[in-house]
Amino acid sequence: MNSPSSANPSSSGSPAVVLLSGGLDSTTVLAIAKSEGFSLHALTFRYGQRHSVEIKAAKAIARRAGIARHHVVDIDLALFGGSALTADIPVPKDRDLAPSSASEKEIPVTYVPARNTIFLSYALALAEVVEASNIFIGVNALDYSGYPDCRPEYIEAFERMANLATRAGVEGRTRLTIRTPLISLTKAAIIKLGTSLGVDYAATTSCYDPGPGGEACGRCDACQLRLKGFSEAGLEDPIKYASTRRRAPAGGRPPAGRVGR
Repeated sequence: MNSPSSANPSSSGSPAVVLLSGGLDSTTVLAIAKSEGFSLHALTFRYGQRHSVEIKAAKAIARRAGIARHHVVDIDLALFGGSALTADIPVPKDRDLAPSSASEKEIPVTYVPARNTIFLSYALALAEVVEASNIFIGVNALDYSGYPDCRPEYIEAFERMANLATRAGVEGRTRLTIRTPLISLTKAAIIKLGTSLGVDYAATTSCYDPGPGGEACGRCDACQLRLKGFSEAGLEDPIKYASTRRRAPAGGRPPAGRVGR
């Protein structure tokens, strides 16, 4: 899929849409798009998730990046529930995420039904209005939690649909591309790439079940994958964690995240 270094030489000043959650991956993608010279329109969703810390993070990241416009869209996916992120369902903790584990082969309860399809549909509408031919999304098919809407075949299918379902696509005015520069990278490689682009990972949030002050739990799938990535990258995770009782990444060194910073 799209290489993180495949900068478009004609992209300078051209509009692009970036899905920005306030997390590690989407912030890295924002930095990649910015490095390619796009005029960026960011989309963040308040979709009924159990915490608002990621909205606050996304707003701060967007301001610091100096993007053209940042839209925060309200969608009530909690109306449907079906996920530990949008319903009163416990967030799984301390799951074994090693490649050989049973957990690794399951779609976890933190999967939000059709979330990326909904988010990309909004991004598609905005892209058509601002005449953008690139939509950036931070999906990853390696160090991820088993979500079906993070796979290359899903992105390819959505891109085909997008070019059939829009006036710009049908009239041949714009060929829309869904840019997924992180899709084949490990979390460690993503962190190294973002660091080289000047990403401040202290401003990002990844936890599925943060504490009242926004501190990460260190035990959910997202925290485990983040800690594993920083450990394998040989870097210290600068965010605040609630406890030192964090699961060491399978096959790696103990996680290097800070506590109480």
